[in-house]
Amino acid sequence: MAEDTKSTEVKFTDDEMKSLQDLQTGYQEKTTTLGQLSVQRILLNQQIDALEQSMETVEKEYKTLQETERDLVKKLNDKYGPGQLDPATGVFTPTT
Repeated sequence: MAEDTKSTEVKFTDDEMKSLQDLQTGYQEKTTTLGQLSVQRILLNQQIDALEQSMETVEKEYKTLQETERDLVKKLNDKYGPGQLDPATGVFTPTT
């Protein structure tokens, strides 16, 4: 019976074994690369989140500046009336 089992065994050639080993190595490399890419995606998503938070903060600050500008213009119009201001000289010329 042992002879029957031995006669059905097949030994792969060196080229076949190398091909199998190359496949295994390829899978290991691709798995590692996919892991590295996943980590890069996580880091990029964290950067995007931080960027979006910064954008929200700056947008709020921009809106606050617009409100401050409107308040200042109203205050100056109430005090001096309508007119033109030369920002370089600070000279205000009332509209007649």
